[in-house]
Amino acid sequence: MLRLVSGTVLSVLLAFAAASCDTVDQAVDCAKVCQRYDDCVDDDYDVAACRSRCEDRAANDEGFADSADACESCIDDRACVESFPCIGECAAIVP
Repeated sequence: MLRLVSGTVLSVLLAFAAASCDTVDQAVDCAKVCQRYDDCVDDDYDVAACRSRCEDRAANDEGFADSADACESCIDDRACVESFPCIGECAAIVP
């Protein structure tokens, strides 16, 4: 009986850990995408508002979270002028 309870508790903890990792990953994706838009396109852009909108949408829409991840992956390690091919991945995240 102790094994069953221990196994169940472990499963629940792993599920929470996985959800927490997804939340952190979404926050990082949103932060990088919004900051890149500020750095490369509009230096008066409200990065905090962008991050908040992005994180809220990502938390409630897995498709949007996937889009933010794809955008962040595309722009990662690219200079501003090299980021233009990522417009398709990033259009839903920033204006």
